[in-house]
Amino acid sequence: MEDKRNIQIIEWEHLDKKKFYVFGVAMTMMIRVSVYPFTLIRTRLQVQKGKSLYHGTFDAFIKILRADGIAGLYRGFLVNTFTLISGQCYVTTYELTRKFVADYSQSNTVKSLVAGGSASLVAQSITVPIDVVSQHLMMQRKGEKMGRFQVRGNLEGQGIVAFGQTKDIIKQILRADGLRGFYRGYVASLLTYIPNSAVWWPFYHFYAEQLSYLCPKECPHIVFQAISGPLAAATASILTNPMDVIRTRVQVEGKNSIILTFRQLMAEEGPWGLMKGLSARIISATPSTIVIVVGYESLKKLSLRPELVDSRHW
Repeated sequence: MEDKRNIQIIEWEHLDKKKFYVFGVAMTMMIRVSVYPFTLIRTRLQVQKGKSLYHGTFDAFIKILRADGIAGLYRGFLVNTFTLISGQCYVTTYELTRKFVADYSQSNTVKSLVAGGSASLVAQSITVPIDVVSQHLMMQRKGEKMGRFQVRGNLEGQGIVAFGQTKDIIKQILRADGLRGFYRGYVASLLTYIPNSAVWWPFYHFYAEQLSYLCPKECPHIVFQAISGPLAAATASILTNPMDVIRTRVQVEGKNSIILTFRQLMAEEGPWGLMKGLSARIISATPSTIVIVVGYESLKKLSLRPELVDSRHW
């Protein structure tokens, strides 16, 4: 009899691709709406000098809410939704790379590591220009400006609309840096997200496997998968946060050197400066990762080819 503790991984060839993409886009959009405020907060915490504006995640949340209302927590969101494209490219690359690596190694850790890194490389090549624009929009606030660029008009919504702000930021980036400006921080992004993705997937499967032996056999797989996701996200966040801080500063402040940015950060704020925004990152990652894991695993089950449904045990 099959051991229910054995977590069966649904691979690319087992999926109904049409269902997979339709459900995937809807799920990704819901996740982005729920976690975007904490992404904005994390970005502002990483860019600010010391604690000049905010003293932490909760303090930033309250101050932004008081100053700009709910809309202030969603600055740059419309632009950021274009990353839905990169999200679909990510999962496609991940699944196809797992299938390719399986011809050379049956180790789940090896498949997850290579596929996670490859998927992030493809996704970041699409995401970085969108991130650059959306991050500058995240920096828009009443009073002292935080980034290099400030949109013209009233941030309360009078005189310039959301797409007008986006157009204004794009023009300023083009004037200051040309087309290269949209890929500012590209190398830093790769150095952040390739390791993050490459680490997350193996740790996710590792934690899920360990929990499967600790939990009763009757426990549904989705329960310890939902726990494993945030554990893997926290692990990956701690390991890659220093590079994430540097990436954000390179993109928002217009710096040209990762090494010089690192030296300046160390000189101004010491080693703890490399951990800025970590709590916001973990806070945003925890609920989002639970939703992503439950959603992604459920998505794959819903997208399973009909002839394979009865052969699987969850």
